[in-house]
Amino acid sequence: MRLTVAQALVRFLAAQYTERDGARHRLIAATWGIFGHGNVAGIGQALVEEEHMPFHQGRNEQAMVHAAVGHARRTNRLSAHAVTTSIGPGATNLVTGAALATINHLPVLLLPGDTFAGRPADPVLQQLQLPHAGDVSVNDCLRPVSRYFDRVTRPEALIPAALAAVRVLADPAETGAVTLALPQDVQAEAYDWPEKFFAERVWRVRRPSPDEDELDAAAAAIARATRPLIVAGGGVRHSAAEEALSDLAARTGIPVASTQAGKGSLPHDHPQDVGGIGHTGTAAADHLARTADLVVGVGTRWTDFTTASGTLFGHPDVRFVNLNIAAFDSHKMAALPLVADAREGLEQLHALLEQHHVTAHYVHEYAEEKLRWEARVDAAYAVPDEDARPTQTQVLGVLDTLVDASDILINAAGSLPGDLHKLWRTRSPEQYHVEYGYSCMGYEIPAAVGTLLAAPGRPVWALVGDGTYLMNPTEIVTAVQERLPLKLVILQNHGYASIGGLSEAVGAERYGTDYRLRADDGGFTGPPLPIDLGANAASLGMRVLRPRTVRDLREALADARAATDPTCVYVETETADSVSGPPPAQAWWDVPVAEISTRPSAVKAREEYDRHVTARRRHL
Repeated sequence: MRLTVAQALVRFLAAQYTERDGARHRLIAATWGIFGHGNVAGIGQALVEEEHMPFHQGRNEQAMVHAAVGHARRTNRLSAHAVTTSIGPGATNLVTGAALATINHLPVLLLPGDTFAGRPADPVLQQLQLPHAGDVSVNDCLRPVSRYFDRVTRPEALIPAALAAVRVLADPAETGAVTLALPQDVQAEAYDWPEKFFAERVWRVRRPSPDEDELDAAAAAIARATRPLIVAGGGVRHSAAEEALSDLAARTGIPVASTQAGKGSLPHDHPQDVGGIGHTGTAAADHLARTADLVVGVGTRWTDFTTASGTLFGHPDVRFVNLNIAAFDSHKMAALPLVADAREGLEQLHALLEQHHVTAHYVHEYAEEKLRWEARVDAAYAVPDEDARPTQTQVLGVLDTLVDASDILINAAGSLPGDLHKLWRTRSPEQYHVEYGYSCMGYEIPAAVGTLLAAPGRPVWALVGDGTYLMNPTEIVTAVQERLPLKLVILQNHGYASIGGLSEAVGAERYGTDYRLRADDGGFTGPPLPIDLGANAASLGMRVLRPRTVRDLREALADARAATDPTCVYVETETADSVSGPPPAQAWWDVPVAEISTRPSAVKAREEYDRHVTARRRHL
């Protein structure tokens, strides 16, 4: 079959499927693209030829990757999107999105154009010329953030490259960003392809069972523990192991805390759910973590936010069991490894622990802790004055009264991830969509677009602060073009609220974090910037609602939830005090403070830092 390389690649991708638990999914469900001279005549022309590959028009290359990641997360990694870009800045704009995908173990296929393989002129437009390496292009920036990288410099090389790419995309232990760099001359070159290359292929997503010896050791460790704690990570969600986790927790009485990626593994009202863990966790979960003698990590990477930078797990004899499909992660924290699919591992642990239950005293203890924390959530959500301007936590509280299990909330950066992890009452596994592996500002709006494409009919909310909005609002245009009922909530607090608070805590005095006019003394201490992000969203095609009070906010959010067109709720928030704001961090996070300074605030912050750092330990 004689086709160009680009035509062959698109046709091949359209015939790839995944299968898990008897359900089949398109592996590459659609392609996103922005066309330039590096891909318009190759991949662009091939997409016109291939009727079985849907296409979505993006506005920013990084945002297209975020949209693809949002789709992949919503489909539990069983389906992905491809992203095609031109040469040069179009390709390098992929790097941030690729890092996010790889860090979060979420599949996305990147197809950047590349400079001529045949080198008809040297240099060509947008070519990176390195005196010491003639075969390097800007696409090599994608190597360290890709789980697989290849450059297709001859037509016949596409066959092994494409097969390797989809193998990695469909492998739950290896998946992440996959890059096939495509020189623009090779894309347009014709070749006689074997027809079997285009045959339908089904990539079965593995559910590996645990090794019997590892399983016995893990079950024995859990049975011996007096204060066990389960930490649910994103692997629970990706393997659809929520029911298995619920059954194990209910049968054994072991409490379950969750990372950002794992929140929602149990609904908030499950008796064993004690909320988020770590720096942004609940007092209940962090108390249990400090006193646990055994911690069972399920599908977690043990980041510093989860471990409070190595200070959280304080029991002198604490040990770890890690159930993870990736051996790399299962050996962290000097754990007993249990390398397996999360659902398979939990079900087999349940069978071995069917006669085991923690003490009634322990159950009573964490149930009381859970009730106390719920009272703190109620206090943060409370609205003494319906006619006042809302605080950020009150916005969440009002939204909490309106949503049900069908709603999906998307967030990634700023102060909102901390508030959501501590306070949000998750009702379904899909509801809590907070990207915190990379904590990438600008993720929310494009990820919401990708999620809407994967979950038509579900109310999808992108929650952003003004700083995040300014990073990446471009895919509002895509939501308008695709007629997607995106629900965007912009919280206008005139600056980087999260980093402003951190700046103050580390002695940097909020310098450069407020959105204010430059004053005569050179500092950013003038009046707030005269910007109107609501008007900006309206200019991009959204219907914009402008509530001024809590009472208005209730009406606006209800209106947005019922809307069938892209709708923005633009709300100026009030700064919360220590009573009406969210509870403070319940565990430490290591951000090094200047060792010497002439500023009293920095000196004081360093003293506090030195006090905390003494609690850090390596689990060996």
